[in-house]
Amino acid sequence: MTTAVVQCVGAIIKDDAGRLLLIKRGHEPDKGQWSIPGGRVEAGETDEEALVREVREETGLMVTPGPLIGSVRRPGGGNSELDIRDYAAIVVGRAVPTASDDADDARWAGPRDLAELPLTDGLLDALRGWGVV
Repeated sequence: MTTAVVQCVGAIIKDDAGRLLLIKRGHEPDKGQWSIPGGRVEAGETDEEALVREVREETGLMVTPGPLIGSVRRPGGGNSELDIRDYAAIVVGRAVPTASDDADDARWAGPRDLAELPLTDGLLDALRGWGVV
């Protein structure tokens, strides 16, 4: 059976206090768990365009994409696999996230929050491995 690979991006965004921007997933996979903002790259989009669109849709924030921080592969449900590339990004303008689109909530999270919130599987390990937290 062939596995479909779905191209995705994620945004690693920190505020001036060093907190990480997280969204509470509103849909599967991982509904109800916290993750960084991001999603699928649509046909004809670059990673950077997808990153800007996804962050805006999920948090209302405008960002400038930065360098690639790391990538992971995760099961996507059914016969799909998510190829996720996570990029640094910087907020342009107001830095007050408002959940919308696929996100049920959005917030800035410090180290204590990261240890206590139900995060998507492997997120904290990846962020630690990349030196983000």
